Amino acid sequence: MSGQVVFNRVYRNDDKAVAEIKCFLRENELYIDRTIRVFVTAIRQGKLVACGGIADNIIKCVAVSPDLRGEGLGLALATELVNLAWEMDQTQLFIYTKTQNESLFRQCGFHPIAHVPGIMVLMENSPCRLSRYAAQLADQRKPGEKIGSIVMNANPFTLGHHYLVQQAAAACDWLHLFLVREDNSRFRYQDRLDLVTAGTQGIANLTIHEGSQYIISRATFPCYFIKEKGIADECYTEIDLKIFRQYLAPSLGITHRFVGNEPFCEVTAKYNRDMRYWLNTPALAEPPVELVEIERLKYNGTPISASWVRKLLPAGDIQAIAPLVPEATKHFLECLLAKRQEIAVT
Repeated sequence: MSGQVVFNRVYRNDDKAVAEIKCFLRENELYIDRTIRVFVTAIRQGKLVACGGIADNIIKCVAVSPDLRGEGLGLALATELVNLAWEMDQTQLFIYTKTQNESLFRQCGFHPIAHVPGIMVLMENSPCRLSRYAAQLADQRKPGEKIGSIVMNANPFTLGHHYLVQQAAAACDWLHLFLVREDNSRFRYQDRLDLVTAGTQGIANLTIHEGSQYIISRATFPCYFIKEKGIADECYTEIDLKIFRQYLAPSLGITHRFVGNEPFCEVTAKYNRDMRYWLNTPALAEPPVELVEIERLKYNGTPISASWVRKLLPAGDIQAIAPLVPEATKHFLECLLAKRQEIAVT
């Protein structure tokens, strides 16, 4: 690699440097990911020639100038990014990257988890962390011929969520509920977990699993190397469901996955349709999982949803919210509104 390369760190509040990174990414057919806290840039002779970023424990937006590819710069950049992540106490690392970058990150100790052939690969810096997690789940396996599952965000937990869990549990020998972990929702993960736990008391054949990195959130799924949103959504679905069917479902003996029907959001409705394909396709060797759609619980003719509750919350009208949520959620929201009022007064 001709010419000395200097690596720098660029933080999101450095508007000038971030603008330069944004232009460089566009030149390399990438988009900037706004969740990145800090970038690593490679400068040669005063020119930006490579960059990458860290968002929590995910490496994103890795790009190298085309005329310098194959000269070792990519490997050097990846090494700088991994070192930065360790300094930030992020030791369990993931990267979503283009298929052609897989060999580069293999050299840095990353291993593939799931592929969208020809488009992208999800990798992590361990050859066995996912299998260890699957083994931990297997310790919580329950007997029965019909073992159900639900994945939910519960942002916040509503009577609609409660109805879905109740109906699914009644249809199964055992039900496993996974809560999406990332704190990119209106309500903190711990609060959501507490509300789900409180709201499902009395359902005996239920295990609530704390979220993991392997239950992928749409909010954190990167789309910076996919131009068309429709393709990005399909990639998210494929990666998410391949991990679920190939690793999580077999560990717990899951035979069914329950969802509420989706009359409003076309993105979620399409996800449900795609879920039916990926959970059953013979293209995957693991046992199929049957998708069951349950009619949503309604209030005054309208399906109850967390988005409905969130829309009512700014007005502080707890009376309008009360018919939509369990008592524990109502109490939590009342406390939240009271704190907000107290802050406003002071």
